Amino acid sequence: MRTGPLEEGERVTLTDTKGRRKSIILQPGAVWHTTNGAVQHDDLLGGPEGVTVRSVGGMEYLAFRPIMHEFMVSMPREAAVVYPKDAAQILMWADIFPGARVLEAGVGSGALTIALLRAIGPGGRLSSYERRQGFADVAHRNVTTFIGEEHPGWQLTVGDLVDVIDDGPLDRAILDMLAPWECIDAVGERLVPGGILCCYVATTTQLGRVADTLRAHGGFTEPHATETTIRDWHAEGLAIRPGHGTSSHTGFLLTSRRLAPGQVAPMRKRRPAAGAYGADYVGPRPRNVPANLGGATSSRDEEPDQAPAPEHEGED
Repeated sequence: MRTGPLEEGERVTLTDTKGRRKSIILQPGAVWHTTNGAVQHDDLLGGPEGVTVRSVGGMEYLAFRPIMHEFMVSMPREAAVVYPKDAAQILMWADIFPGARVLEAGVGSGALTIALLRAIGPGGRLSSYERRQGFADVAHRNVTTFIGEEHPGWQLTVGDLVDVIDDGPLDRAILDMLAPWECIDAVGERLVPGGILCCYVATTTQLGRVADTLRAHGGFTEPHATETTIRDWHAEGLAIRPGHGTSSHTGFLLTSRRLAPGQVAPMRKRRPAAGAYGADYVGPRPRNVPANLGGATSSRDEEPDQAPAPEHEGED
């Protein structure tokens, strides 16, 4: 984070009296034109942040360096970003710590990457994987723009995670992708015992498929699923009420911890709801699901004491 006088080439956020924000990059002699008149960059260069600058038309703007969540929602994007409310939950639920060895699959535009790199610090390692070159290029520009240089612990790889994943041990793994269940085996082989897997998915269908894949795998704890919403509040005098702005559904988070090698997660005593694994269900079947539940059969149910092998879609 930069402090001190504002310098040439720095990004500054200008906020008007209605709360509208504009991000500009300071250049000597440059002018930012608005409907309320021009704002001179020279009025800000060399001065502190947190000052008020006035346009030719008399509009006042507050000038600050953008903090991380402001940059994440305003930076150029090629793909949808992980919004700050979800990124904050990922850092907490996945317990991202300084020096951690973290895998991130599905870089998108780099918003979550920025948050992860700040959390692991210069001594950590973040291995990011993105299938699309265009997305990776945008993410790289956004990350280096925010940090100001190349992060020493960041490696960005273009390709399918299962095909290009390296063999180094991992403390944490974050999967933000369309079908994270396809990567559970590859990631599980590299997560250290006690390591945390966190999946970010958009739909309930994806959420259920990931949860059942982890249960069928047997080497992870019972998955924990959450959704985060934020509601603004207006507080002025006696007028205290919910605000008009609300950040509702953006995605689901599912977290689980890796067991030690050779260990199998105890089967839950709570039985699934009737019909949960009925005739229409075609996904992986957890070990604690009886063979006769919903009329389905499973060879695994006949051998409950054996560690299960991962199942694939279409198998009963």
